[in-house]
Amino acid sequence: MTKESSALDGVREVAFSEALGERYLSYALSTIMSRSLPDVRDGLKPVHRRLLYAMRQLKLAPGSGYKKSARVVGDVIGKFHPHGDQAIYDAMVRLAQDFAVRFPLVDGQGNFGNVDGDNAAAMRYTEARLTRVAEAMLDGIDEDTVDFRPTYDGDDNEPVVLPAAFPNLLANGASGIAVGMATSIPPHNVAEICQALALLIDDSEAPDEALSACLPGPDFPTGGIIVDPPETLAAIYRSGKGSVRLRARWSREDTGRGQYRIVITEIPYQVQKARLIEKIAGLIAERTVPFLADVRDESAESIRLVLEPKSRTVDANMLMETLFRMTDLESRFAVNMNALDGGRTPRVMSLRDMLRAFLDHRLVVLGRRTAFRIGKIEKRLEMLAAFLVAYLNLDEVIRIIRFDDTPRETLVARFDIGETQADAILNMRLRALHKLQELEIRKEEAALTAERDGLNRLLASRPRQWRAIAGEVADIASKFGKDTDLGRRHTDFGAAPAADIVPFDALIEREPITVICSKKGWIRALKGHAGPTVEVKYKEGDGPRFRFHAETTDKLLLLATNGRFYTIQCDRLPGGRGHGEPVRLMIDVANEEDIVGLEVLRPGLRLMIASSAGKGFVVEAEKVVAATRSGKQVLNVNGISEAAVCVPANGDRVAVVGSNRKLLIFRLDELPVMARGQGVVLQRYNKGKFSDATVFSASGGLSWPMGGSRTRTWRDFEDWLGRRGGAGRLAPKGFPQSGRFGRP
Repeated sequence: MTKESSALDGVREVAFSEALGERYLSYALSTIMSRSLPDVRDGLKPVHRRLLYAMRQLKLAPGSGYKKSARVVGDVIGKFHPHGDQAIYDAMVRLAQDFAVRFPLVDGQGNFGNVDGDNAAAMRYTEARLTRVAEAMLDGIDEDTVDFRPTYDGDDNEPVVLPAAFPNLLANGASGIAVGMATSIPPHNVAEICQALALLIDDSEAPDEALSACLPGPDFPTGGIIVDPPETLAAIYRSGKGSVRLRARWSREDTGRGQYRIVITEIPYQVQKARLIEKIAGLIAERTVPFLADVRDESAESIRLVLEPKSRTVDANMLMETLFRMTDLESRFAVNMNALDGGRTPRVMSLRDMLRAFLDHRLVVLGRRTAFRIGKIEKRLEMLAAFLVAYLNLDEVIRIIRFDDTPRETLVARFDIGETQADAILNMRLRALHKLQELEIRKEEAALTAERDGLNRLLASRPRQWRAIAGEVADIASKFGKDTDLGRRHTDFGAAPAADIVPFDALIEREPITVICSKKGWIRALKGHAGPTVEVKYKEGDGPRFRFHAETTDKLLLLATNGRFYTIQCDRLPGGRGHGEPVRLMIDVANEEDIVGLEVLRPGLRLMIASSAGKGFVVEAEKVVAATRSGKQVLNVNGISEAAVCVPANGDRVAVVGSNRKLLIFRLDELPVMARGQGVVLQRYNKGKFSDATVFSASGGLSWPMGGSRTRTWRDFEDWLGRRGGAGRLAPKGFPQSGRFGRP
């Protein structure tokens, strides 16, 4: 056999797609099972479970001293979790942050980060130990309550799951992104969880409404106010999916003489305070939030953000509604109750499923713990029987031990006891003989026998087991109930306002202005409605383009050549002194793009828009309002065409002219009303291309500028009437040489 053939032995050909699929599936399963999703029984991911178990091995009980975090992380890496030290330390830090987890599992000493988003100190500086909650999670782990498996190197064993007397998954929640799935479970109040567990123990078929009454909603560590109705929260708990709307808690403080300030004492969960303040300060600098003068951070151990209104006449509720809409003072927590069930299968669970899984796990733990205790009692009773034999036959036992060559076998044969009992007698110390009094032995034996019989009755009766679990649940509720500082409810419930969006008009003083925008895009607002005779100066090389009346409460709709509509608040326009500011400072439009149209948003306004490709449609102005600086794409264009026309659709006729000076007039209702698209063909050209289009009323006639302030109105246009998409006829005598209608 050649070397080449021997080297290929055992090699099989596999399609690349099949091999890739197998390996990616293995990676996906590893991510889902071992990294990202929590176990529904103890609510922990493997890294968290290994952290707690390693800290227990280091004897970091709640009453003991602290140890360096680096020591804990080192033990976790070396024994259980062979991954990066920073990843393990980050997981440990999160378990110690009372603003990140509702019931911390790690008691940290030192800088473990803050709600501003600052990172924790390096692991060599911080120290840690377990909390009482973690102690409850580990209670009974040495009593054969859970299975163990070999560690990654086979030198040690680690628990598959913790006994978890504490309902950690619902109490602390979980979040994670796996491959093809994710989890996002909000934290809850443990007293309410225990109430729901007790209800489910008493009545396994309790309706969902009753469970929702016990557990009305999440309880976030940073507090806040949930403004979703109870029906929405109940639906989330039934399906396991949805979102919770959370708002900051605020109050109004009077400062005298009618002045006041707004104080925010709680912010939504997972919102960084520093970024929130930065966002509000940015809105003030951009004059986006009217009548908000300043924001200050006066936080110490508790949060205190102070908002100063510009005027005492500003309504506090209206101002806060605006901030809720524009900042993270209101956020939505996405709920996706996805976890690994007892069979290690990921699935989205309802509230009932999670409560039932926890109770089933506690039932298993109770059974195994009881059996373990019975085994210990049996061994002790066996030893007590041996001690009783030794006490009653002390002289004979001493003689056998002193003179017999095989004392163990002789003791077994002489007193009819087992080898283990014989070893116990042989291992007795002489100083203990005086304690072997018959009365004490029989008293301990009776107590252990009674305990064993009670435990056997517990194992034989499912109702007794459920009563025992109910007692454990009640004990957890008493330790971490609402009357304790840790267990009190942090998040309250409230009602959202009837209107989701608060109009800016309520906060802006209505004043008349004249909007002026130059050819190069410099925009400004003159006070009052200036007439056409008022002289306006422009920068050198620039000139007039748009000029119209508006009010400070109005919004402007701007269409750029890229087909995007942008929205500008009139109260944010620079004053009339000077030449204004470039409109590109207010919206995110590229320098190579030009302004096509600028209109005031009015109720019921419709716009006709068209591209240089000669296609267009009608759009409702309310549907093109953009919520961000980046605008809203409405007219689809490509690298060849661009937006060319944006005029109000006021009338019943559309006039289109091409570069070949052919004019076509058709009915406005031939154009579709769309929200977005390329539109339809307006006019066809044999030689030429699209030049301009406008909308007019048949009764008023078609007008175009004649130079200066003169205009011409043309009403005899019957010969130019046709259907949309026609070629049209040459424009009448006197039509502008530019081939554009202009705006008189």
